[in-house]
Amino acid sequence: MEKQLSTMKFQILIFILLLACMYQSVAQDIKSKKGFRRHVEGYRIQEADGGCNIRAVVFTLKNKKMVCVEPNLPWVQEEVQKLYKRNAAKV
Repeated sequence: MEKQLSTMKFQILIFILLLACMYQSVAQDIKSKKGFRRHVEGYRIQEADGGCNIRAVVFTLKNKKMVCVEPNLPWVQEEVQKLYKRNAAKV
């Protein structure tokens, strides 16, 4: 009985830690969308046959990091259009 209680406590602890990590990730995305957009340098479209096997927009940031995002989100489509126009103006 004591072993089962200990196992259950451990499972609850792991579950709470997972929720905390997920909350930080979602909260950071919501807070930093405007800040994120200032650091975008370029993008590429990743089709489902790529390394991750998902369709995504991969933004390249000024610090050379890459961030994968859902391509159907309205703000992602706006950012892609803005970058497309900016790159077309350079050519």
